[in-house]
Amino acid sequence: MLQRPIHVGGATSGEVIDEYASILREKLRTLSEALFSPDSVKTLRRFTSGEAARIIGVTDNRLRQLSLAGDGPLPEVSPTGRRSYTLADIHGLRAHMTEISRTGRAYKPWRTEGEHLQVVSVVNFKGGSGKTTTAAHLAQSLVLRGYRVLAIDLDPQASLSVLHGVQPEIEVGPNETLYGALRYGPERRPIDEIIRPTYFTGLDLIPANLELMEFEHETPKALNRRDDRDQLFFERLSQALQTVEHRYDVVVIDCPPQLGFLTLAALYAATSLLITVHPQMLDIASMSQFLTMTGDLLSVVREAGGEIQFDAVRFLVTRYEPQDTPQTRVVTLLRHLFGEAVLNATMLKSSAVSDAGLSKQTLYEIGRETMTRSTYDRAVESLEAVNGEIEVMIRHAWGRA
Repeated sequence: MLQRPIHVGGATSGEVIDEYASILREKLRTLSEALFSPDSVKTLRRFTSGEAARIIGVTDNRLRQLSLAGDGPLPEVSPTGRRSYTLADIHGLRAHMTEISRTGRAYKPWRTEGEHLQVVSVVNFKGGSGKTTTAAHLAQSLVLRGYRVLAIDLDPQASLSVLHGVQPEIEVGPNETLYGALRYGPERRPIDEIIRPTYFTGLDLIPANLELMEFEHETPKALNRRDDRDQLFFERLSQALQTVEHRYDVVVIDCPPQLGFLTLAALYAATSLLITVHPQMLDIASMSQFLTMTGDLLSVVREAGGEIQFDAVRFLVTRYEPQDTPQTRVVTLLRHLFGEAVLNATMLKSSAVSDAGLSKQTLYEIGRETMTRSTYDRAVESLEAVNGEIEVMIRHAWGRA
């Protein structure tokens, strides 16, 4: 049985922090094993024929015709005649329908020659602004829309990794986070060696754990060595991504909630910034400091010879409650200050998102039958509006209509 930390003389000894950490770590491990056995592998549910049709952008009748003709990936048919597809099947249908299209319509929206890799860094140095929720749902939504996506967990807390079925303390070893591709010295690894596929077919992941903090500790030492190559620490992520950019259309980076060397590297590598903001005045004040510090640091990068050019900088209002008058006023203020830089769509606060998170899932993974349909539909509609607007931003950067 776990013992409670001992309080001595009305004060708490330093060792109590380790004891608290041990108690919580053991409890989380127990809860995790209760939900997921240690040898379990996270899988993605199958999609109904109607869902698959909506994802691809065709009618359910069109998929039925292909199925009856034995054309393209075939669905699994239940004893009641219900047809369902895996996400891999859906990707296969996209490719097949693009190939046989008589109108020249492309169901695969992959970028073409001359269209540069899109790197979307989700940032804000205040915790609780919805960065991880935004990054996870954005990455999965883009995959469902047919894009090839790499998600990078740059937060040592590793919430994005956990959402995608990776246990950071157990399944992520030394040099298996992005630190392995950014570190100094001969142990540095090619980034393609630390990328791993996920159960969400079409989405790859670079997971995180506390090892990432080593980059924050080592970079000042590298700067003091006055090694010209190592001084350009902010270029290391961008240079690493160049070696795998042919494999992806979009990279989504979940940045840590602080403005350190990792975040600065993600800012430099980004083609677009997505700044999440909870519509409260304290959060707005925090964001003001974040923007000021970011501007100052990017000026230093430019003075060091770094070229910074964003296709877009957008603000996303998260955890929004439209019936909350003070929040509505804050949103109005943001739109007045930043105009079109504030996304029209907002990410609504919803119990559906938190309920899905209890089982380490996103809304795209769970089905409507798992909760009240109106709650689920409202949350998904909000997410799809946000992610659709970001997709338009990406396509605009490529020069597409």
